[in-house]
Amino acid sequence: MSDHLNISDFLTPVNLAAITHDEGFKEGQLGKIADVYQDEFPDLDEAQLVIVGCGEQRGSGLIHGQSQAPDIIRRHFYSLFYWHTDIKIADVGNIRTGSLFTDSYAALKTVVQELMNDGKTVIILGGSHDLTLSQYHAYAVNKKLIEASCVDALIDLNLESPFRHENFLMEMLTGEPNILRHYNHIAFQSYYVHPRMLETMDKLRFDCYRVGSVKETIDEMEPVIRNSNMFSFDVSAIASAYAPANTISPNGLNGEEACVLMRYAGMSPNVNSIGIYGYDEQHDKDDLTAKQIAHMLWYVLDGRSRGKREASLDEKDSFNEYYMTFAEVETTFIQSKKTGRWWMQLPDKKFIACSYKDYLLASSNEIPERWLRAQERG
Repeated sequence: MSDHLNISDFLTPVNLAAITHDEGFKEGQLGKIADVYQDEFPDLDEAQLVIVGCGEQRGSGLIHGQSQAPDIIRRHFYSLFYWHTDIKIADVGNIRTGSLFTDSYAALKTVVQELMNDGKTVIILGGSHDLTLSQYHAYAVNKKLIEASCVDALIDLNLESPFRHENFLMEMLTGEPNILRHYNHIAFQSYYVHPRMLETMDKLRFDCYRVGSVKETIDEMEPVIRNSNMFSFDVSAIASAYAPANTISPNGLNGEEACVLMRYAGMSPNVNSIGIYGYDEQHDKDDLTAKQIAHMLWYVLDGRSRGKREASLDEKDSFNEYYMTFAEVETTFIQSKKTGRWWMQLPDKKFIACSYKDYLLASSNEIPERWLRAQERG
């Protein structure tokens, strides 16, 4: 396809031999199966998931524009074993570093946009967290409203900071043209967030979930992520014991919880771009953070494989239906017999993702918060 030749101008191939220190990969490992851009550009026709690296980190104030992070993550990801034979992966290499970091932004945006328009789910290996902006702008061309979810210990709205990675959310949440229908912030740590900032987020009707409540009821995050189109994960959300390269916080998600959230992103039929950002290899210890990210990527495959088994909502036999009235509203809840996931119907007859807890609330005649928020957004 000619489009792929165009995007290859923005990309440099991956040297797998150098990445693996000439060891190569064994039979059954992902590195043997993935179609990686080495000598020639991969044929993307069959691929469902496409990996692109972007080591750009000047937006976080680091002078060296190019980090080796994507390749270090690749080394560990490709050495994991391939279990999900129904999922095909391609890797289009790394974004060429521009002379300015905004050049890298533009290149990443173009590549992600082309791949998504081609029906692919794109996995971006960052670079600093401000690359989320490129991920977001890749959606703008189609002018369709999207829902975005971001996992991060901080809420990057610090307008006093000179660094892009500490304030890029401002442009995303308020910039023009704005294609953001809804934004979810997952696993923020209260002591790092000014209370007024949360009030602002609430006024904008955006949903913010504190790390404590995410850890307590992680399955409540599944519908949040299922309703999203774009998913961005900052390594700072993972406690430093599990991700030593995170020097921001000793607290946060553990390694397993981070994998669960990534599995939810993989399972979502709506999520078509996933970015993992903020991995600074200079602070890593024994590559443990890179290994953690590699495991998270493996769980994207796991989620995608599970999600593919889901029936479409109009296949009545594949769902249990529950009709009920709460607060004088009549509605229907459905639960998938295949994956156990729940949906509820809004007054406009649209089904949105919800959780078992929402069903329990409604059946005790209480209005689920998720229902109200969806109504407010209209």
